[in-house]
Amino acid sequence: MGRKRFKGRALNGVLVLNKDGGMSSNDALQQAKRLFFAAKAGHTGALDPLATGVLPICFGEATKFSQYLLDSDKRYRSTFCLGVSTETGDADGQVCARTSAHGLEQAQVETALAAFRGDIKQVPSMYSALKHNGQPLYKLARQGIEVERPARAVSVYELSLLGFRSAAELGQDYAEVDVEVFCSKGTYIRSIAEDLGVSLGLGGHVSRLHRVAAGPFHEDQAVGLEALRSERGEGLAESLDHHLLSMDTPVAQFAALTLPESSAYYFRQGNPVMDAQVYRLGEEGDMVRVFDQAGEFLGVGSLTDEGQVAPKRLVVAQ
Repeated sequence: MGRKRFKGRALNGVLVLNKDGGMSSNDALQQAKRLFFAAKAGHTGALDPLATGVLPICFGEATKFSQYLLDSDKRYRSTFCLGVSTETGDADGQVCARTSAHGLEQAQVETALAAFRGDIKQVPSMYSALKHNGQPLYKLARQGIEVERPARAVSVYELSLLGFRSAAELGQDYAEVDVEVFCSKGTYIRSIAEDLGVSLGLGGHVSRLHRVAAGPFHEDQAVGLEALRSERGEGLAESLDHHLLSMDTPVAQFAALTLPESSAYYFRQGNPVMDAQVYRLGEEGDMVRVFDQAGEFLGVGSLTDEGQVAPKRLVVAQ
């Protein structure tokens, strides 16, 4: 007989997990899923094993809205090592080049950072999770295969230098800088580190990366796996449910629409419904969160020019 299938609870909600370093996002997801004894779970944008910080995890019906978090802006704090290049662009990769950073000054770094603010283009790393002909780039890279990667447009809204440690201060041949980055989806922090290093004639990589925020979620809301294990102990998974946020939090940026009972019924069936509130909530194509009179979240819909709200993602009633 095969292994007994893990079933779990029909649990709905969002957990803001503070991922530990040294584990993949999928490992963190699976551990959280078992701690909550949840039947279905998915994360909303992977963090590299090196990285720590905010990793929102959606349980049950909340997974239907995870795409909106994948598309959200992110904030990171990171440390760049300048003077050392690695194969992967981070500290987990093999060192491939060293250049002395003696003489590098903070003012030079400040000047160079200006080129990485605003709308920029990045060539994704071969060690990213982007796919080429169905294969993640990092799998091809591990086989020694390199493929052409077109540059992608991203936006860096803020890029602040938080700290600078010269090679002389560190007693090393490399220097370190601490930065905070607020950016659009798809921005690779390791690419900023590598490209900054190149612009300074030194090479560089990410030695530390912490996600401070993802969309509406901030590290102040996050809880770690060890804290969850300690809190649950030998008790039931239900003891952890107070950590879950409501299913509509991934789409909290959308206006809320409360439907009368009759309209809510038809909306649940997947039908567009008329409502006078539509005209004051936005324009055609705008998305809204939809609730019934009891405050139950029904899903998200888009506004039409005919004064209707058309279902786009519906919550299945348990």
